[in-house]
Amino acid sequence: TCTTGASCEIVDLSTVSPCEGDCMSVRARRQKEKEERLSLLFWRRPVTTLHYFLLETLIKIKEWTLKLWQRRGAVLLFLVLCVLFSTAYSTEGSHQHYVQYLEKKFLWCAYWVGLGILSSVGLGTGLHTFLLYLGPHIASVTLAAYECGSIDFPEPPYPDQIICPQDGGMESNISLLSIMSKVRLEACMWGAGTAIGELPPYFMARAARQSGADPDDEDYEEFEEMLEQAEGAQDFVTRAKLGVQHMVQKVGFFGILACASIPNPLFDLAGITCGHFLVPFWTFFGATLIGKAIVKMHIQKLFVIITFSKHIVEQMVSLIGSVPRVGASLQKPFSQYLEAQRNKLHHAGGNTPADENWLSWVFEKVVLVMVVYFVISIVNSMAQSYAKRLQQQRHLEEKTK
Repeated sequence: TCTTGASCEIVDLSTVSPCEGDCMSVRARRQKEKEERLSLLFWRRPVTTLHYFLLETLIKIKEWTLKLWQRRGAVLLFLVLCVLFSTAYSTEGSHQHYVQYLEKKFLWCAYWVGLGILSSVGLGTGLHTFLLYLGPHIASVTLAAYECGSIDFPEPPYPDQIICPQDGGMESNISLLSIMSKVRLEACMWGAGTAIGELPPYFMARAARQSGADPDDEDYEEFEEMLEQAEGAQDFVTRAKLGVQHMVQKVGFFGILACASIPNPLFDLAGITCGHFLVPFWTFFGATLIGKAIVKMHIQKLFVIITFSKHIVEQMVSLIGSVPRVGASLQKPFSQYLEAQRNKLHHAGGNTPADENWLSWVFEKVVLVMVVYFVISIVNSMAQSYAKRLQQQRHLEEKTK
């Protein structure tokens, strides 16, 4: 029934095949279930969300325990190596110097690799560790290099704290390449971590394609729907996703390298595409590692170093002061913050002035808020995964009846 003036589309139900009708009903059911899962959020239903999160955590622990038991040979070898390293670490001797050096480098590299993995592994919303940790670290080294006229900071306390060496050099001795070499290890380790974080979508899609099973992953379901509706895609986002998919599929190694070498929020799709079309592991991971840990990382590192070079920072502070009405009040805390950082570089230990301004306070609170939101997003994601388990279990019970 149509109201006057309304455009009506008459569908002849006799022309719709039973298969098409079933597909439409299955798609509508999946969409409804997806909406139900996405509504399960900590700030809306905290008790249910926490309950489902805990149950999903227990299931994951059980699954990982079984996987470790299946690979007990590798686990035993790892434990033996840990015991040998612990013995070498606790035994006195001339080798202690090398052991401590390896321990320091290993922990430093593991720290940045871990932050890189958190940035891209897809837990919840992902933690933007470049903006929160690596970017500020590179900026601090850059500012200190220009202030000290040297990058040979005393170790210790570097990298925990940066202070100028006693025999500081001239500012003219500092170059972009020297600063880039100073932060190259941590930057490349962070980039390698982001490459490792891209592996789960690849393995998930590859396993689904080889087994023919329906994977428990929203992104893969969206990818399959996108392939089905590729010809009728109209919106920009879908066309961009299809562009990434076609580049990776047609160009191969160099297509993956191009996608990984630039800031690309759609790169998860590249991992899913490579897994779906059974691209060899080393082709995918090799291109991803080179792109993220070398090419992209040097671009980002260069951008941060140029942005925080001495003359650019001074120009930005003076530009803030030229803003009408509020310029002077905004310029003062920035100037105080930079002056405090300079003082810290020239004072070791307890001689550093303890004054904190509101800029550092705000940054600390922003970091805290982002970390808390990241943790909550993980809780939401795992609770939604358990809700999907319940939905799948309900479908199996309906089929067996």
